[in-house]
Amino acid sequence: MSTLVQPLAEPDPILQEGGECGALMRAMDWSSNPLGEPSNWPPELRVIVGIALGSTQPMFIVWGPERITLYNDSYARICGSRHPAGMGQPFHELWFDIWDQIDPIVTDAYNGISTSMDDIELIMHRNGYPEETHFAFSYSPIRGSSGEVLGMFCPCVETTNQVMLQRRLERERGHMRHVFEMALGAVAILSGPQHVFTFANNEYQMLVGHRAVVGQSVAEALAEVVDQGFVTLLDTVLATGETYIGRGVEIGLQRTPGGPVDTRIVDFAYHAIRGPDGKADGIFVQALDITERADAERQQQVLNIELAHRMKNQLSVIQAVANQTFRSARDIHEAKESLIQRISVLARAQEVLFSGTADPATVEAIVKEVVSLHDSTIDGRFRISGPELLVGPRATLSLSLMLHELSTNAAKYGALSGETGLVSVAWRVDQTAEGEKFVLQWDESGGPSVSVPTHTGSGTRLLQAGVSSARFCQVELSYEPTGARCTIRVDMDGMRI
Repeated sequence: MSTLVQPLAEPDPILQEGGECGALMRAMDWSSNPLGEPSNWPPELRVIVGIALGSTQPMFIVWGPERITLYNDSYARICGSRHPAGMGQPFHELWFDIWDQIDPIVTDAYNGISTSMDDIELIMHRNGYPEETHFAFSYSPIRGSSGEVLGMFCPCVETTNQVMLQRRLERERGHMRHVFEMALGAVAILSGPQHVFTFANNEYQMLVGHRAVVGQSVAEALAEVVDQGFVTLLDTVLATGETYIGRGVEIGLQRTPGGPVDTRIVDFAYHAIRGPDGKADGIFVQALDITERADAERQQQVLNIELAHRMKNQLSVIQAVANQTFRSARDIHEAKESLIQRISVLARAQEVLFSGTADPATVEAIVKEVVSLHDSTIDGRFRISGPELLVGPRATLSLSLMLHELSTNAAKYGALSGETGLVSVAWRVDQTAEGEKFVLQWDESGGPSVSVPTHTGSGTRLLQAGVSSARFCQVELSYEPTGARCTIRVDMDGMRI
């Protein structure tokens, strides 16, 4: 006698496969559920469930007046710890914590109104704690053959990770913009083959004259730099991806509308910005305006040359003073005392030169200070004459420097370089139609033959600069066969400053 084995019931065709959710639906007891057995489900529900179970995109169905929820494996992951208990349950019980937000959308769907959103933010407690979530979805009504709404179908995508990533990128971008804004020097970012400004910090705005450059190409925003070759450099960096660094480069910028082109000196770098494909699609610009520093370096170089000239002259003066002192001294003791005194006078003159300050003094005192470097007796090598005249501190400094320059040249090349030369220093005040003028005359005689210098040195330039405080100053320097001659004319107001 054989035993008959009852064949296993075939699963409902719409519940075949479908992964975990398909297996869950097959194992559920639907007899007590408002939906009833799957074999008795309306054709519309059977079709849409089959679509959901066969899809890898998150999908769910809400059906009937009880709004029973069915979903696939991808949506099960969205449910978190509420799966598998949420399968076959009313939609408002599954999402009770966010029902205030989604109830109006579900109601619209049951009223035949579709809703689509690219982003909705929901605070869900699907895993036992509140978490911010984001979704893109479409709620669509499911209609029967007579047009009545039977339920709702929703394909959706959770975009939480993308939103959080975008938010983090925005924060990082904001931090980076802040860093660039606070960077020491000008910073700009250019995009694409036209080199369009997408960012420019305040230092860059200051460099180009506070022009609205963002959103414009370099050629549009800074038209004056095109012919200077900078756009060509940008093209090369974008094409090759290689960084270009320029140091001490002159650039002409029209920093005021309709104004002149202002030449600035900059150190700069163009760095290629590479896109996801590895190709350069933008340029990061860094620039440092070093105009003031470059000017200061040039001034320092001029000062160093002037200082070297001064040092050379002072050594010549010391040599001349020493020769004169030892020639005229009666013994070594007298020579020593005289030399120390004269070097002290020279040191005081140097102190004035380097400090740039001087006290008010009479013209006679200024002249005697110079004379004392070269002759201990007023009636020796110098002849001085002029009225009692007090001059201001700035004029005192200028006149002292000019007379020291004249005496230095006389000691090196002129009347004071020999034993028989004489120097006459005379001053007066002339009445002119323009007002009172101070006039000082320096005349050398008895020295070696004098010739006109072949070039203008810094000493000559100092003499020609005249009295810095004066409104009017004229210096006439000539080289007569008998010796050098210098005439200085200054307005009296300038001499009193």
